[in-house]
Amino acid sequence: MSEGDLAIRLAGSVGTIPAAEWDALNPGGNPFTSHRFLDIMEQSGSVGPGTGWAPAPLILGDGIAPPRAALPAYLKAHSQGEYVFDHGWADAWERAGGSYYPKLQISVPFTPATGPRVLAASEDDARIMLRGAEALVSGEDLSSAHATFIMPDQIDLFRDAGWLIRQDIQFHWANHGFQDFEAFLATLASRKRKAIRKERARAIEGLRIEHLSGDALKPQHWDAFWLFYQDTGARKWGHPYLTREAFDLFGSRMKDDVVLILAFEGDMAVAGALNFAGPQALYGRYWGTLVDRPFLHFELCYYQAIDAAIARGLQRVEAGAQGSHKLARGYEPVTTYSAHFIPHEGFRAAVADYLDKERAGIDMQQNALQSMTPFRRG
Repeated sequence: MSEGDLAIRLAGSVGTIPAAEWDALNPGGNPFTSHRFLDIMEQSGSVGPGTGWAPAPLILGDGIAPPRAALPAYLKAHSQGEYVFDHGWADAWERAGGSYYPKLQISVPFTPATGPRVLAASEDDARIMLRGAEALVSGEDLSSAHATFIMPDQIDLFRDAGWLIRQDIQFHWANHGFQDFEAFLATLASRKRKAIRKERARAIEGLRIEHLSGDALKPQHWDAFWLFYQDTGARKWGHPYLTREAFDLFGSRMKDDVVLILAFEGDMAVAGALNFAGPQALYGRYWGTLVDRPFLHFELCYYQAIDAAIARGLQRVEAGAQGSHKLARGYEPVTTYSAHFIPHEGFRAAVADYLDKERAGIDMQQNALQSMTPFRRG
């Protein structure tokens, strides 16, 4: 697709695009839309041949100057690793005789964290990029395009382009200028404060907790975490999404973005939680354990993440997909958004009707969950 001297091209990988040019379009510093993270996904084999995630980034430019806009995008052969579930849509389309896959997925692989999905120097360029995605879907006879976990200030961009907007709920912790964890606890009802203190004490009894980042991260730490990740991945997804090499590359190329929280029993790491830090948020991604200890999951993934966010002066913790159990731990329900382009009129109408009904249920759930937060009233 071209507009004047500009053209949108389909690149074979993010790795073929100069890192400085890509990152110039990511001024907010979101770690997951950085060139290094997306390239690690490719270089480690976590996406690419055999994974069902074929890198297909779209680039807007004149072929001479640096790109003016980009979409982190993939041609998907399945709906795994997305955390916005469209399996029912795929089944319906296949039963009607269509081929739902491949579809265009505008997202960060395996990462249910909010962020920019259109990287652009201007709103005009962003709108051109969406038209380019639509042209790709129609020109290649794809069933649809999906942009997931869109940052709130980009929702209107997709809505104005006519994409269907879908809502869901995550649980995020908000930092209201807390000096320490006790200051946060003071905002909770007394019963909740006591429960959390008991959970924390029981979880870490006999353990040593370390927060590792930058040069403090050593190969043995990644060796330990790989064991944790494999166990959790096998139980939750059937097999881990990331390869072993991805973690080595995180350590060598993103060490300053990583906050690896490990629990040690003596000198042995027995559990851990991997987080990434951006300019405004700490993002909880993976966790695992070799021991069965009550509340250790809550401690490493939620409470220690709060400690890390306070220490770094970050505004929030995004603790990943799902998990209403986070509510009692001070994480509040937050609306998340995805956007969907469906060129087939009949299929689009059916999905739009479904989303209208789903949205009403999400709104009711959001209101109910908000009334259940553990904060002091009045």
